[in-house]
Amino acid sequence: MSWSNYEVRLLKDHFEGQLFFDESQTSQIAKRIYSTDASVYQVKPAAVAIPSTAKDIKRLIQFASQAKTGLIPRGAGTSLAGQVIGEGIVMEISSALGKVISLNRKEKTVWIEPGIVRDDLNKHLATADLFFGPETSTANRALLGGMLGNNSCGLHSIVWGSVRDHILETRAFLSDGTEIHTHPLTREEFYHKTTLQNLEGKIYREIHRMLNNPEIQTLIQEKFPKKSIKRRNTGYALDALLEMQPFNPDGEPFNLSKLMAGSEGTLAVVHAMKLNLLDLPEPEVALVCIHCQSLQESLQVNIEALKHPILASELVDDYILSFTEGHPNFEKDRDFMEGNPAAILMVEFRSTDRATLEDQVSAFITQLKSQNLGYAYPTLFGQEIAKGWDIRKAGLGLIRNLEGDTQPVNLIEDCAVDPLDLPAYVAEIQALLAKYDTNAAYYAHAGAGELHIEPFINLKSTEGVAIFRHLLTETVEILKKYKGSLSGEHGDGRLRGEFIPTLMGKEVYSLFKEIKHVFDPQNLFNPGKITDSPPMDTAFRFTDKKAAEPTYFFDYGVWKNPLGLAEKCSGSGDCKKTALSGGTMCPSYMASLQEKDSTRARANMLRQLLSSPKEETFSNPALHEILDLCLSCKGCQTECPSGVDMGKLKAETLQQSYLKNGVPLRTKLIGHFPTLQRYASYVAPLYNFMVEFPLTSSLVKLAMGFSIERSLPTVQFTSLEKWFERYAQKNPQDAYENGFVYLLADEFTNHNEVPLGQKTVKLLNQLGYGVQIPKGIVTGRSFISKGMLIEAKALANANVDQLADLISSDQPLIGIEPSALLTFRDEIPSLVDADKREQAEQLKPNCLLIDEFIAREFKAGKITSDSFHGKQQKILLHGHCHQKSIAGLTSTRIALTIPSQYEVELLPTGCCGMAGSFGYEKKHYKISQQIANLVLFPRLLNKPIKSIIASNGTSCRHQIKDGIEQTGLHTAEILYNALKD
Repeated sequence: MSWSNYEVRLLKDHFEGQLFFDESQTSQIAKRIYSTDASVYQVKPAAVAIPSTAKDIKRLIQFASQAKTGLIPRGAGTSLAGQVIGEGIVMEISSALGKVISLNRKEKTVWIEPGIVRDDLNKHLATADLFFGPETSTANRALLGGMLGNNSCGLHSIVWGSVRDHILETRAFLSDGTEIHTHPLTREEFYHKTTLQNLEGKIYREIHRMLNNPEIQTLIQEKFPKKSIKRRNTGYALDALLEMQPFNPDGEPFNLSKLMAGSEGTLAVVHAMKLNLLDLPEPEVALVCIHCQSLQESLQVNIEALKHPILASELVDDYILSFTEGHPNFEKDRDFMEGNPAAILMVEFRSTDRATLEDQVSAFITQLKSQNLGYAYPTLFGQEIAKGWDIRKAGLGLIRNLEGDTQPVNLIEDCAVDPLDLPAYVAEIQALLAKYDTNAAYYAHAGAGELHIEPFINLKSTEGVAIFRHLLTETVEILKKYKGSLSGEHGDGRLRGEFIPTLMGKEVYSLFKEIKHVFDPQNLFNPGKITDSPPMDTAFRFTDKKAAEPTYFFDYGVWKNPLGLAEKCSGSGDCKKTALSGGTMCPSYMASLQEKDSTRARANMLRQLLSSPKEETFSNPALHEILDLCLSCKGCQTECPSGVDMGKLKAETLQQSYLKNGVPLRTKLIGHFPTLQRYASYVAPLYNFMVEFPLTSSLVKLAMGFSIERSLPTVQFTSLEKWFERYAQKNPQDAYENGFVYLLADEFTNHNEVPLGQKTVKLLNQLGYGVQIPKGIVTGRSFISKGMLIEAKALANANVDQLADLISSDQPLIGIEPSALLTFRDEIPSLVDADKREQAEQLKPNCLLIDEFIAREFKAGKITSDSFHGKQQKILLHGHCHQKSIAGLTSTRIALTIPSQYEVELLPTGCCGMAGSFGYEKKHYKISQQIANLVLFPRLLNKPIKSIIASNGTSCRHQIKDGIEQTGLHTAEILYNALKD
């Protein structure tokens, strides 16, 4: 496995995509982040390539052939069996090859490239009232190429089927670089293919020789899984080919495309595919959530459910449900739950009309009650359905919140049996797990007979590794009893490949090896997957080795240290969804669509370095490069089911590196922004002239490393604190009917946005609340964002000392700027000294954003619509990232609709791209604008006339002003302007 520099140069000269073949820092980063997927394995590749065209793919195949090295096709990298890692060249086929080629509405078919995201494709198809059925739980980032490789199915597979059911044609490259077109063939066309004197002809001849043999036909019929098992993806789909002409005279025309499905990129590289489409499903939907006292009871409910006209039957057990408690994103979805179910079976019904739908649901529940199955049957309709499905889809990530080194592992999670056999099969698996004193989570596709059973094993221990092998070995023996499938949709990969001979017999395994050899005689394509797999208990990503630990600045609680937090990343790739899917995480990935800019890549890099005693960690230039585009938006803290807080990890990394290398001057200037603004306010007219006059402004920006395209914030001569002293003398604050609150004059409002602070004080007064402003509170947000945690820690300690005895539920601390106030609920409790943590935790629930406070008081009846005028107003709400992650926007919507004629539309805008100083900096300006142009700017440029933009973040408002010359208003300002005269 080697190549010369000359050979690489020749490849580069004709390659339009990206190549990472050398020993440069950028290439080393690529090799590290592509060494893992969502499995338990880690193998560093020799090189990484990201082709942009089909010709690039062909060139890579030719290069790999000459170099005698493996070529490993990779999509979104969410594989659970190690399919997309290896020692050769990892070839990521992603967004550059993600186009819709053509759509035929009449035929209900579409030609696409393999790098398109499944959900993004369906958004495109929705305009034609069509959709592609198979939908993995990762559908908002899963690529169709990867779904083809795994023969993916999804939640609704019992009706919508698998990719194999919908693949019609492919265009692909064989291992010799020749291109083939697979499509349905008549008998005459099939036999003509066998006469071709090339690799394609040889493939057809060998398939005919093999499948035309009666003994082999009998072998396949006897050894493959039961035909009643829909999810049957062990090995290669020879059984599907056997059902076609000419081997079955009554079968469908022969189509080699069906073999491509589930082949894990080991036979050919597909660069285009034609898919069958479905009409959009019925509009009326109901999700019946049957609460069960035991797992076995839920499996009996599943059998009854399959007797009804359902589209899905999915299970979630109490382990997964327990991790939704207190979860920042999923706690709100629990309100349909009753009691403490051991399992919930979620059963979906659809119909064209509500009455028919309700009749179906009623008949189903009545039957269950008559058999004493289930104890509660809450039924979700409309938008409420997302609560159930979101919990179900997040299962893999949620269980990664288990504390300690014993973690859920993908091992027997993809085994499938006939749904009627599922109760007995699961009972045997439970007995097996008990034998090894091992717990597990049970969830997913009960209706299809494929329950994701994930044992909790410590793969850092010798005992755990032994259990890992024993469980799969003995599960295979159980599967044989039920004629089950080792792999339903996650693939064999390097995890299950070595067990295929045991399950299906050596003769069938020999057929698989023959198929692999005829397609790929050099073993170029994804070697070691399905056939000739390496031992399943080698090359684990987790290790008990770790670098020497310094003293950390954050408290990591049960995760102990940055390594523990980074290891929570399951690799499921929730951070790789595109802007079309909505959400905040991960803004830099949404803009670049590059793996290196995902939260997963950053967590993987940090984990690998922290697990390597011989490598420099926190001062490693490669780590700083990959963390550079992290905006510390906090989206990952909530939207990642595992809660990997990359903003926290980035800040810790920066501070640890400063201890060794010092703090750069520009970083100090940005970190000390509040102090500099305070000094600037003393000479406000002069300072404002300097930052607004083109020549002097350019010099300031040059010194700070800011983009020339940016405007700089001005300061007020009188701070909010000083103004309030005079205001309170004229307007005593101790006589208001609703009592008083403490208002945080944060470091941004106090000097830069004083008029906003003034309006907030007056708004609170008008609503019946006196105000007090604690003096000198600086939250430390600018220090935290630049990793200056020594300074941030000192401020955090001082703030807790000052506020602990002042703030209570009756007299809360009210904040205007989300990024400032929310430090009290996010970073400060884990940043203060150990003896102050209890006080910091007690402060958290009493530190509220102004919109949270107003919404709370409105619900309590202390604030009414009578205080506001009745004029109509349309408001477009863009949420601040930190607020969306930590506090949510429900309170903002409530507050903004207190004026009776105000209508609020929440924009699906994600991050604005500013992120404090990030968007000011010259090196980040371009991507800052790219992020804003994904959703925010286009939506605002097309906003209705006379509508108002609501934007609570000062950075967000600055981005809107600089980028599209529009004005965003804070919620407090909008409500102040709506007060009756």
